[in-house]
Amino acid sequence: MNKRLIPLVLPLAAVGAGAAVVAGTASTAVAKSSSTVISTRHTSLGTFLVGPNGHALYLFAKDKTSTVTCTGACAKVWPPLTGTPKAGKGVNSKLLGVTKTHVITYKGHPLYYYITDTKAGQVTGQHVDSFGAEWYVVSPSGSAITKG
Repeated sequence: MNKRLIPLVLPLAAVGAGAAVVAGTASTAVAKSSSTVISTRHTSLGTFLVGPNGHALYLFAKDKTSTVTCTGACAKVWPPLTGTPKAGKGVNSKLLGVTKTHVITYKGHPLYYYITDTKAGQVTGQHVDSFGAEWYVVSPSGSAITKG
């Protein structure tokens, strides 16, 4: 009997350029450009970091070091920003870094998107208590913006 294997292809929605889920979990891999530009945006919350797609970047209060603690189910809701970081307008290049798992950090904080932010400038993840801690957009100084 000759059995054929049929590959199963699952559609995956990527949050934006440079978004991917941490190694060891389901992947939402996105083709990476040579660099992932992080810049800033100003709203009523103040000025905060955004990824190449203009979507807000968040820090997870549970991440006490540059070690990523949001993995598995958490990373599906809060995809980490990956790639080779490049400072855009308003971003201090000296504060950019990368973890061993290629997650971009800013002042030591791993950076994440929030899956419900579907348009540039949205901040639906601001001050959300999810997966054991609060989430906040990141100021150009690298600290959490806790208002909102």
